[in-house]
Amino acid sequence: MPTEPVLDWERVLATVRDEEPDLYRAWFDTLEAGVPERGELEVRASEQAHVHYLEDYCNAAFAHAAMKVCGRLLTLRFQCAQPGAAAPPIPKPPPVLTEMRLAADYTFDQFVVGPSNRLAHAACGAVCNQLGTLYNPLFVHGASGLGKTHLLQATCAEVRGRVPASQAVYVTCETFVNDFVQALADGQLHAFREQARALDLLVVDDVQFLANRESSQEELFHTFNVLYQSGKQIILSADSPPSEIPTLQDRLVSRFNWGLVTQIDPPNRETRQAILRKKAQLRGAEIPDEIIDLIAEQIESNIRLLEGALTKLISERQLGGRPMTIETARIALAGYGTRNHPPLRLSDILEAVCAHSGIRLQDLLGRRRTRSISQARQIAMYLARRLTPLSLEEIGMHFGGRDHSTVLHAHRAIELSRGNDRDLAAALTQLSNKLLGRS
Repeated sequence: MPTEPVLDWERVLATVRDEEPDLYRAWFDTLEAGVPERGELEVRASEQAHVHYLEDYCNAAFAHAAMKVCGRLLTLRFQCAQPGAAAPPIPKPPPVLTEMRLAADYTFDQFVVGPSNRLAHAACGAVCNQLGTLYNPLFVHGASGLGKTHLLQATCAEVRGRVPASQAVYVTCETFVNDFVQALADGQLHAFREQARALDLLVVDDVQFLANRESSQEELFHTFNVLYQSGKQIILSADSPPSEIPTLQDRLVSRFNWGLVTQIDPPNRETRQAILRKKAQLRGAEIPDEIIDLIAEQIESNIRLLEGALTKLISERQLGGRPMTIETARIALAGYGTRNHPPLRLSDILEAVCAHSGIRLQDLLGRRRTRSISQARQIAMYLARRLTPLSLEEIGMHFGGRDHSTVLHAHRAIELSRGNDRDLAAALTQLSNKLLGRS
């Protein structure tokens, strides 16, 4: 009878940290592992949000590390260490309005407050204390990569934690639009409206994507009215103030301005340094102050770029074995945007791919899987992965809430095909040159 493998959990954690620095979090050190039984290993986390993160992103990494350490293939099962203390599950509504899972790292504790975002942060905190009565609606705007999504998801998570029975939903504008269109096609419009208008908190990210979508604007207008009149909370975000969103109906502009409109600006140098230290701490990495200063000085406008640069440095040290010095840091950061070169926006990539392939943006972000649409969608994901500092989960979120594994599969599929397909390679080169020229 075969004996169960002996597992050195500390070595498993070290393997994950060395091989998957992008996934590693400082709280991994608090994870506890049981004794392998019948090929299964139970891993216990202290918070349910950590369990979700492990299930969504880390299963393969931990399974590979465990096999490497003990020489046996193990199935991982993630559990909350104190299931009795966990919040009771929220009843799932009908599957007509996608409820996007919140990122485990997007909490108020992990949000760095500075002069550029202090008002928006305070407003979100106040909303959590007085849901539906203060700052309703709350509209947060600012350029891409400044922390709007982090703040909105943190607010939604805080409301769920305080009132577990509340119906608090975070969606991107693309998801809202795609679900509305799908509900129309499936004859489930009544169910869609019933679900959306029964929420206690509706958070819609990136509402600038409502531009040129009259039917979706009409639907959001009526949903807004019902929620507002019922005393329910509405939070919205965009890359510009309501009055500057192209082709947005005047009645929506008026309603978005009813509550508080607050802006998030690019962080100052001290805030950028604090953000980098917080991100490094989250990944369990020690970064010298002079390198923190170098990154903060070189990258001014975008928090995602800051995080991408930090991740690259950590990966260079852990995977490439390079020492963390000013010289190696300057080399690693050579490809990152500076004050004179703003980062490429994902909306630019979507627009370019749609124009090149002759496919509508609605189809590119939707659920149709015809060959032409699927390939165009994979090309857009591939370019987003190559030309922007966005993470896999952030890219997937912009494509209608798709899983990070879908983005990774698209990147690998295009990378594999481009070597044998001259037309595809030429299209990728043409699109890349156009996009880099625009940025």
